[in-house]
Amino acid sequence: MSTIHPTAIIDSSATIADGVVIGAFCVVGPEVSIGTGTTLLNNVTVQSNTSIGEDNLLYPYCVVGGDPQDKKFFGEATTLYVGDRNHIREHVTIHRGTAHGGGKTVIGSDNLLMVASHVAHDCVLGNDLVIANQVMLAGHITVEDCATIGGGAGINQFARVGRCSYVGGLARITRDVPPYMIVEGTPAEVRAVNVVAMSRRGYPEVQIEAMKEAHRRLFKDNGGALSQKMAELLTELGHHDPVQTLCEALALSAAGKHGRSNEKIHSNS
Repeated sequence: MSTIHPTAIIDSSATIADGVVIGAFCVVGPEVSIGTGTTLLNNVTVQSNTSIGEDNLLYPYCVVGGDPQDKKFFGEATTLYVGDRNHIREHVTIHRGTAHGGGKTVIGSDNLLMVASHVAHDCVLGNDLVIANQVMLAGHITVEDCATIGGGAGINQFARVGRCSYVGGLARITRDVPPYMIVEGTPAEVRAVNVVAMSRRGYPEVQIEAMKEAHRRLFKDNGGALSQKMAELLTELGHHDPVQTLCEALALSAAGKHGRSNEKIHSNS
């Protein structure tokens, strides 16, 4: 059986699984489903058309499934999907998708969204992410698995934050963040390989050293076209999956608008 505080307001169309805990003064709107083991502490709002998976923990005053902040949104049916085992802290806001952006916002599993971070419409977040306090994700952003975004960082719409990357606090991100890299500054620049993340996730030392060489050639060495550098790098070190992933991401960024791969993908959809 679910446990629902008597002051909570639950829409009649909501689906609440066994084992859900809903605290005082929560509001669960229409067409919402909440999976077993998920807990809504007091004063949580799930506005509408939202699917929340299992074993999530939502903290006071977070608002998920809200209407998009987009002037092209006119009330059409769009959705938010939240996976499993996420921690969504106080004052976090996560908005549903828009019709012109695919119609859904997606949050994966095992993520930590810290206080007052914002996930806008049509974003797709992967798994095992750390999104620190007051991070601002504009619309149509992709954040790939195992990335970390430092507090107060602002990410431009249509940007892609690559796998196992690290975005420094207060960074201004106007283009894609390459996978496995540390970026910092305003505007942000690639500083180094995210060795800590790669080590913690079991990447062998030979792959980490290959990424250090890739970083030196692609981001430090002067002269020569990036495409030529990547071709040479793939010939020598392309048998390492992270090197191949990095080069593929840089090629997509170069093909996108202002270095944002999602913008080209969106415009062609």
